Amino acid sequence: MNPERQKKIKMRYWRALVRAFLLVLLCTPKLLCAQENVTLQLRWYHQFQFAGYYAAIHKGFYHEAGLNVTLKEGSTTINTTTEVVSGRADFGIGLSNLIVDYLEGQPVVILAPIFQHSANRLLLYGNNRRMSDLLHKGKIALMEDNMDVELKALLLSEGAQLEDIHFLPDKEHLQDLISGHADAIYAYASNEPYEMEMRHIPYTVLTPSSYSMDLYGDTLFTTKNTEQSRPALVAAFRAASLRGWQYAFDHQEEIIQLILRDYNTQHKTHDQLVFEADTLRKLTNPDVIMIGTNNRARWAQTAAVFSHFGLIPKKSFDLDNFFYQGIHDPDYSWLQRFLGITMGLLVLVAGITIYIFHVNRRLALTLSRLSVSEERHRLLFQNAASAAIVWRDQGIITDWNRQAEKVFGWAREDVLGKSFMDFLLPKEDAEALDQLLRKFAGQRVPERRVNSNLTRDGRVITCEWFNSELPRASGKGREVVSMGVDITARIQLEEEIRELAFIDPLTHLPNRRILQSRLDHELAILRRKGGHGVLMFLDLDNFKPLNDTYGHAAGDHLLVQVATRLKECVRDTDTLVRLGGDEFIVLAGRLDHDIRTARKQATILANKLLKRISEPYLLDSTDETSDIRHRCTVSIGVTLFDNSVSGDFALKQADTTMYSAKNSGRNCVEYSELTATTRVIASPAIHPRVPAAPTTSALQPDLKPTQHPDSNRPK
Repeated sequence: MNPERQKKIKMRYWRALVRAFLLVLLCTPKLLCAQENVTLQLRWYHQFQFAGYYAAIHKGFYHEAGLNVTLKEGSTTINTTTEVVSGRADFGIGLSNLIVDYLEGQPVVILAPIFQHSANRLLLYGNNRRMSDLLHKGKIALMEDNMDVELKALLLSEGAQLEDIHFLPDKEHLQDLISGHADAIYAYASNEPYEMEMRHIPYTVLTPSSYSMDLYGDTLFTTKNTEQSRPALVAAFRAASLRGWQYAFDHQEEIIQLILRDYNTQHKTHDQLVFEADTLRKLTNPDVIMIGTNNRARWAQTAAVFSHFGLIPKKSFDLDNFFYQGIHDPDYSWLQRFLGITMGLLVLVAGITIYIFHVNRRLALTLSRLSVSEERHRLLFQNAASAAIVWRDQGIITDWNRQAEKVFGWAREDVLGKSFMDFLLPKEDAEALDQLLRKFAGQRVPERRVNSNLTRDGRVITCEWFNSELPRASGKGREVVSMGVDITARIQLEEEIRELAFIDPLTHLPNRRILQSRLDHELAILRRKGGHGVLMFLDLDNFKPLNDTYGHAAGDHLLVQVATRLKECVRDTDTLVRLGGDEFIVLAGRLDHDIRTARKQATILANKLLKRISEPYLLDSTDETSDIRHRCTVSIGVTLFDNSVSGDFALKQADTTMYSAKNSGRNCVEYSELTATTRVIASPAIHPRVPAAPTTSALQPDLKPTQHPDSNRPK
């Protein structure tokens, strides 16, 4: 530990000792009295969720503080805020809904958030479910009053309208979900997931923190009147409770056995309590964060989120009376008069001496724990599997771990004191990040960000960063720890998967998955701007005999050459798709508004395709002694359309029209037309003379329709 910092801590504790000395003198008459009775209202039935209070009772921490504490078990019908405000309990356990109660006029005061992250969850039946499954007419079983306000905020943050969701009373809980009576239910991270796992039922958990809503969990609170009228009792109860929680996490198995023996009203198993303890430890993080640490800015942000979604009135928030103020320095002027009091002071001095001895021992233990905690943090930071950077304003680096050295190539001593924006980011990304940091000046930095980074050897890699602000030390500015992972390989793999999903691997043309979106896009343009589009369905003639005679390698070579020729004939704005086998689709949009001009444009393109495909091909031979000279023809079904038809109907009509071209003798173009004013289903086929260029005539409005054949398509 830094010697200067250790000196400041010791001075602070000596001042605390002097105050404690005076406070003991003031409160000595009370110390001689019987212990005070205190009632704590729990949020739920007995379980490890309240382990710290069990430990404080059974290890004598409350007794040492002069308190006789009674625990009142919670249930589905008990509202802890109501119990405490009404005076039926002195203290209670609440959630982030406490700020809603406060802003609605309830005189609540938070003493200490025990769980740094909320354990509230939405539980859905089945694997890989999404929030979107609940946004329209979803049935969700929640608790009453404000106890599920953060889950409602979660739904609103994803665009839901609460009036569109059917909220149900929580009756049979898990059975409601399994039976389908509810689409989702309120769940606690340490309870319901374990039961679903044990029953081998598939489920999905939606966590508020995954949607950028990181709220406090179980929080110890009392009323403003209790804080002001009984300050010593409040301070003693808070300190003993936090001490109990530290003991519970340090002696987890001992407290589990205590619950099994004295508090197991829910008949939980040992494994179930172990699961609950491990889950809640992750939400509390006692090895890194001091239990009871309270960040006022997080509460203000919570209020802003609830206000933004209309869960509380939109107004300025005065939260001063919402936070526990502690015991203020008393007026010690009376000491001069008190020094003249009788010899009884000698007895008090003896008691004070003993008290100081215990305080010094606690101070030494606290300093030792702080030193161990800092060393543990240093080891975790340096040996983390992710690249970790600590930085302050303007991106100045104050720490840099070993994994960062491996990923980026710079040694720790080379980067300390430098701004990462000068060497770790490409210029354009550095400028964008600088603007973002200026925007968030004085606010929390974005928790997650993906951007390009530079390495010492000049490579550009893609990293995913997770950012978290460190608690501010006295006299120092804001510091942020950023944990980064190189996801370059993952991005490349995702791109390869996308290409496999949407690109034909043989011809490198888009496949049928892209066709529908392109066709819908083209129809949207026609509805907005007018005009015409054309779909051309191409099927190679007599393709199967080529495969049967020369093998599939020759057939594949032909398909590749056909694709190349088709690309030469279409515009950059057109869409060329291989449907599979020897079938291709050409989508040409933005043809002229005039139907006659559009017909002419479609005819020219169809003739161009027919002529180009009919030119001779030179294919590779499998025996490597000679090449195959091959002539290929194609049957083309052309459908001209406007914005009055659907994409599926236009595509089916192009397929039907191509059938007609096959039945008309192959190596020809058959036309059809789907517009608001005409429905010409098919025109006479146009047969070219190969190798002469094919000729076609414009569509005629009085053409007879051609029916889709019932027999197999001619090849």
